[in-house]
Amino acid sequence: MKIIHTEASLGWGGQEIRILSEASGIEKMGHEIEIWASPNSNIIREATAMGLKIKPLPISEKRISNIFKIRSEIKKSAPDIINTHSSTDTWLVALANTTIRNSPPLIRTRHISAPVPKNFASRWLYTHATTHIVTTGNALKKQLVEENGFPASNITSIPTGIDIKRFYPGDRFEARKNLGISEDNKYIGILATLRSWKGHLYLLDAFSKLDIPEWRLLIIGDGPMRKPIEEKIKQLNINDRVLMVGQQKNPEEWLRALDIFCLPSYANEGVPQAIIQAMLSEIAIISTPIGAINEIITDGHSGLLVTPRNSKQLAYAIKKLSQDIALMTKLSATARTYAFDRLQLERMINKMEALFYQSAGIRKIQK
Repeated sequence: MKIIHTEASLGWGGQEIRILSEASGIEKMGHEIEIWASPNSNIIREATAMGLKIKPLPISEKRISNIFKIRSEIKKSAPDIINTHSSTDTWLVALANTTIRNSPPLIRTRHISAPVPKNFASRWLYTHATTHIVTTGNALKKQLVEENGFPASNITSIPTGIDIKRFYPGDRFEARKNLGISEDNKYIGILATLRSWKGHLYLLDAFSKLDIPEWRLLIIGDGPMRKPIEEKIKQLNINDRVLMVGQQKNPEEWLRALDIFCLPSYANEGVPQAIIQAMLSEIAIISTPIGAINEIITDGHSGLLVTPRNSKQLAYAIKKLSQDIALMTKLSATARTYAFDRLQLERMINKMEALFYQSAGIRKIQK
């Protein structure tokens, strides 16, 4: 098959990472893949570095001229499937498709749990213009069915899969030595784009309340919330206990340096890749039941879940884990087993390939 992935986002996070890991995996199965995105987007840069075929297009703004440009490219490329990933590119492709005879099936992947507007236009987009909807968790599917009334038969939940050859347990002290951070301290870490809903400010509040002098907080990632986070650290007077290390090309090594992974998100999540990465790295996890997080983390069994935007509960959970090594070991081992069994990259790729074949009406040739 020839499969086009479109992405209107200019940023970089779990959504873009999933697109590229999925595209790369399906390309290795013998399919032709192309990434359509804005020339100045991060995904174009990263796709190029990975050796994926790209087409820079004006896809980040809803303009009539962009619809005609997308229409021209669709007719020229004649793909078997177009898989869209954000609102703007989905609208552009959908509207372009309406003017093309025998237009390619449109698969819309929903990565986040932000509400879909309840209006005629959105209903047309999701039930008529779109051949099938993919969500990254059952909770997101349920949301579309119960809140928007979209038919469940047209929606499939396919959780994000992670490369087990890259994310696995390791020696914490060796990892810290390689990263140039103190081997004498213990570490709580958050790996996420610095966005408001990821909950960094609540984590800082919680951490500042704790009397655990040997512990440090690692903030891994970059994004629009960098300045507010830096100001919060100064305000709480915890500069000497918090390390902001920015965007890292080797997140797996930073995860292996942690004792506790914390992601206190309060909105928009599907299934965050960083949580799955932490699970496979066998780290004790604290998070919130936002989006589909509680589909992969069971409170008290494979991690601890706290109420969103509740620094007091978050501080209590951190303190509880920091004082109970046996509990940390139990939670981290259970989480790794779950992720290893159900959330591997190969599983996601196989499911997406099968859905593409089904949607395109093409029968897979067995070798």
